[in-house]
Amino acid sequence: MLERLKKALVESFVGAIALGWIFAQGISHFAGMFVAPLSRWLMHNEYRGFPGMPQFPQGFSLQDALPELLRSVALLVLGYFLLRWLYFKPLEEDTDEPNPEPTA
Repeated sequence: MLERLKKALVESFVGAIALGWIFAQGISHFAGMFVAPLSRWLMHNEYRGFPGMPQFPQGFSLQDALPELLRSVALLVLGYFLLRWLYFKPLEEDTDEPNPEPTA
């Protein structure tokens, strides 16, 4: 069953499109890893003066980048394994008709 799925994904280019999307999401989350601490720091600075807001640390926190890093690594590893499964081994050709006998 997995061979039929692999053949369908490779021959219809759905696998290539899905792999491109997975790798693009992985790269996007990797970039988000750098943006998340900055955006959180800006948000805390914006709302610091409001009464009733809890006090947050003044600097950047690497804990804000950790979820994006984990998402990025998971997507890139998944993409790598799918790439290996779909494209590193060539598809086996199904031949239902018998080979013609050579005439000499």
